[in-house]
Amino acid sequence: MKNLKTLNVKENRILVRCDFNVPLDSKGNILDDFRIIETLPTIKYLINNNAKTILISHLGNPDGKVVDFLRLNKVQEKLSKLLGFVVKKAEDCIGPEVTALVDGLKSREVLLLENLRFHKEEIENDPEFAKELSKLADIYINDAFAVSHRTHASIVWVPKYLPGFLGLLFEKEIFSLNKILENPKKPMIAIIGGKKVETKTKFINKISKLADFIIISGLIKKEVFDKKKVKY
Repeated sequence: MKNLKTLNVKENRILVRCDFNVPLDSKGNILDDFRIIETLPTIKYLINNNAKTILISHLGNPDGKVVDFLRLNKVQEKLSKLLGFVVKKAEDCIGPEVTALVDGLKSREVLLLENLRFHKEEIENDPEFAKELSKLADIYINDAFAVSHRTHASIVWVPKYLPGFLGLLFEKEIFSLNKILENPKKPMIAIIGGKKVETKTKFINKISKLADFIIISGLIKKEVFDKKKVKY
């Protein structure tokens, strides 16, 4: 995908795949807004260049059902506070009501669509679901580096239907990763956490050849020793 800044976004409808999968407390309040803040440079760039910005993301794992606790309302509130104006929000991510909201969107306005994973077709990588998303926009931007290894519809299929570009956060992540892989500063310690060792095995084995020490924590630690998929 090409660089976002090579693109004329003025008056265009820009569909931005974000990663707003933020941690929540028992009442649904955001515990850490780091992922939202990191996406702001891309969003502000689009606003400043008179785009019509449409944001899409998942939150949690609702298993293809509408779960009120996992609605993106708190993300909308946080974005509105950070940007200094009201970010609009849809009650779904596809359908006639969403299309009407997009049609009414003006340049410099931002619309947040509802949790993609309320539709099982997102995780199932359904091309028809992706086609419905793509009809909402003129251009697609991927700014969700952390989930781009997943074969989900908003990651895989939407850029097949729309011209695709990388967001500023995605480019920043690639630059940082290449810097580590190509010219690591020594001594180097890699700290890897999270879960789902299956998605991280290749990276762990790769980084183990570059780092002096690797610290594995969280749920992935148990998976590593139970499943023996990582060479150590």
